Amino acid sequence: MPAERVAELLKKHNRTVATAESCTGGLIAKLLTDIPGSSEYFIEGVVAYANQAKTRLLGVPTELITEHGAVSQQVAAAMALGCRAKSGADFALSTTGIAGPTGGTPEKPIGLVYIALADEHGCHVEELRLDPTLSRDEIRRHASEDVLRFLETRLTNT
Repeated sequence: MPAERVAELLKKHNRTVATAESCTGGLIAKLLTDIPGSSEYFIEGVVAYANQAKTRLLGVPTELITEHGAVSQQVAAAMALGCRAKSGADFALSTTGIAGPTGGTPEKPIGLVYIALADEHGCHVEELRLDPTLSRDEIRRHASEDVLRFLETRLTNT
């Protein structure tokens, strides 16, 4: 499981993480805190589902959401950067996407998820195009595990 490997690496490197989640609804935080001793590395998790919450809790500019949409590379980056700044964590992970089964458009289909990782070097965002026939839970699970693998790779290369 990626969460266990991430936990081991965070403890080994004496680093911390926080999460800013939209489409995953707190699942990343759950996966990380299911592990005993998670208080050593997990600072906090924010579920910012509504656009107003993204702005109020994470400092995502309203104009950014208006211009690019909540499901965008730009908003994913702003969520991660805002989470890192507000939490003081070494790393911040964010997710924003369309988990379905409704809400997709031709431009932004079900299964489109942006994951972001912010650290002292800035922020990196990846676009996921998950199978739109997956269930809502499966899309959320895949996105959560992918962002944890993203952090695992970063920690492995430290």
